[in-house]
Amino acid sequence: MKILRYLLVYRRFLLIVLTPLLLLPLPLEAECAYTLFVIAIFWLTEALPLAVSALLPAFMFPLFGIMGSKQVASAYFKDFHLLLIGVICLATSIEKWNLHKRVALKMVMLVGVNPAWLMLGFMVSCAFLSMWLSNTSAAAMVMPIVEAVAQQIIRAEAEADELEMSCSNGSTNPALELDGRHTLQFCLCHPHSAVIDTPSTIKWPEEYLKDKYSGIFKVMCLCVAYSATIGGLTTITGTSTNLIFTEHFNSRYPGCQCINFGSWFILSIPIAVIILLLSWVWLQWLFLGFECGKKKTSREEASSKVIQEEYKKLGPISYPETVTLVLFILMTLLWFTRDPGFIPGWSSLFPKYKSYITDSTAALVIGLLFFIIPAKTLPRTSNGENTVFDYTPLITWKEFQSCMPWEIAILVGGGFALADGCEVSKLSEWVASKLTPLGSLPLWLVILISCLIVTSVTEVASNPATITIFLPILSPLAEAIHVNPLFILIPATLCTSFAFLLPVANPANAIVFSYGHLTIMDMVKAGLGINIIGVAVVMLAIMTWIVPIFDLYTYPSWVPNIPTTNGTGL
Repeated sequence: MKILRYLLVYRRFLLIVLTPLLLLPLPLEAECAYTLFVIAIFWLTEALPLAVSALLPAFMFPLFGIMGSKQVASAYFKDFHLLLIGVICLATSIEKWNLHKRVALKMVMLVGVNPAWLMLGFMVSCAFLSMWLSNTSAAAMVMPIVEAVAQQIIRAEAEADELEMSCSNGSTNPALELDGRHTLQFCLCHPHSAVIDTPSTIKWPEEYLKDKYSGIFKVMCLCVAYSATIGGLTTITGTSTNLIFTEHFNSRYPGCQCINFGSWFILSIPIAVIILLLSWVWLQWLFLGFECGKKKTSREEASSKVIQEEYKKLGPISYPETVTLVLFILMTLLWFTRDPGFIPGWSSLFPKYKSYITDSTAALVIGLLFFIIPAKTLPRTSNGENTVFDYTPLITWKEFQSCMPWEIAILVGGGFALADGCEVSKLSEWVASKLTPLGSLPLWLVILISCLIVTSVTEVASNPATITIFLPILSPLAEAIHVNPLFILIPATLCTSFAFLLPVANPANAIVFSYGHLTIMDMVKAGLGINIIGVAVVMLAIMTWIVPIFDLYTYPSWVPNIPTTNGTGL
């Protein structure tokens, strides 16, 4: 792989490969397919940064005569980017004022500190945060708290084990009175003798503690990584793959306005909840066994103490946190009520240009308020008059820039440019004609095959790159076999996020792996089960409750007419 990356970034690569193609009179479909192939190779190998590779269509399409430079450039900034800007304004304020940490700790305190329930509490809180923040931010925020709690659990367990062993073993030291306050007994014959560190603590060798209680560390790390990914499934803004799918679908099928924040949430929240609960059961069985009913006082007291101390450090909820929470709720309500479907939404207040308003409109309105509303109230003197103070908004432009994922923004723009190129060059129609024979297969099998393919590819390629490569292929496939495109695109989009096997599969996995408690095989063993669970739940969803939401068994009128010769296999 390193050799391939070196060859790809070597400066003669493009000259050697592109020069003959520029001279050969090839049809536009072939030139566009070649461009797609080159960019896919760069994305899969990450020979160049993903954003840099995404800029290749900007000069390859004009050179091949597929699209003009101005036309390509317009594809790199669309409605998606405005939605992303509004969401990042919210995320910046949440992270700056530690509202995410307060929410996570409060949710964990509500579920209790029994190891099994504690794990579920961390999974729920991390999943909730990743609905609104990036998966990476959610994992990076929750993981330090999880590490502190796990360390405290191990210390309490070690102390309890030592006291129990000293009482049950026949060869023990005489009781040691320490300042008349604490009595300790420890075993002399145990291969890992405890060491008295202070009058009130016992210190075991670090390697022994790590080996004996490694299951707790492993399951705590994995639950954070996986729940951060699962939570991102539930909202359009929760992960970049959902955003890319939404923009691609709305651009390719402008006559359909069925994919919005509310409809996506309704179809995905049951999927995320089921996967989260089954993942919790799977990880617990794999590393801890079923201990939900067993009470471990030392564990519970240690965990509760750490969580409560962390929460106390935050102090009472501050004015910026309150304002951020109110704006967060307001943005969510505007998304849900814009066009809920079963009742008229607030967009119906503008009947002449109702279609002009999208989720990005609400996101931008709220996002701009973060730059206007001051971060602190006006202090008052004893006589009730306001004093002069330096005006500082909730977030500054520099803070916004540090949180804005520019790489994702450019990557998505490159995907839009590729999609436009496939349409202009007629490559999508050519692909559709070649995929028509798949119409003889049962529909569920076509969906399953597409889910398994994207799930496999996303383990070695980034999620945004994977969905960007496959959307222009799967859309013509659905049209060719004459089925509702959502039947194939929704499962494929959800399965693209199932990167659970390897640390390099997504940033959340890499963050938890960096703490040193996991091996590659630990993640592969656990992730394989989560992948199977995820694909099975998505298949169940697309064949049951998602069908009536979008009337999937009816071929929609907003799909372009493509001649077909085969049935659907329904």
